[in-house]
Amino acid sequence: MGKHAEPITFHTVRTIGLKLQGAEDGTAYGSPALKVNGHMFACMAINKSAEPETLAVRVPFDQRHDLLTEAPETYYLTDHYVDYPVVLVRLARIQRDALADLLRAAHHFVTAEKRRLRKTRRRRLR
Repeated sequence: MGKHAEPITFHTVRTIGLKLQGAEDGTAYGSPALKVNGHMFACMAINKSAEPETLAVRVPFDQRHDLLTEAPETYYLTDHYVDYPVVLVRLARIQRDALADLLRAAHHFVTAEKRRLRKTRRRRLR
């Protein structure tokens, strides 16, 4: 982040995320969140294991592994989140363009997952 850049907050996350198709403002576990089709794709992490000013973002496990490996100063994980397809993001460390890319990926992951689940249900009903 440059010297004169504004700090990234959930307001920044909301501004970027709401530009994505079907994205909506909401809450998850009482925390500010972004959702698509009623499903959370990013929210402020509220579990006590998370550091303050941390964003929880839904991503596939393989992408999470890559993020944790490539930029551990920005992305991290706590035991509470290990079993969930989520990566934790230190808002003070992420660049605006990386945040936009991550939110697009999370939005895509959640919408694709919902389509996959719908297909699976239809097959079971046949």
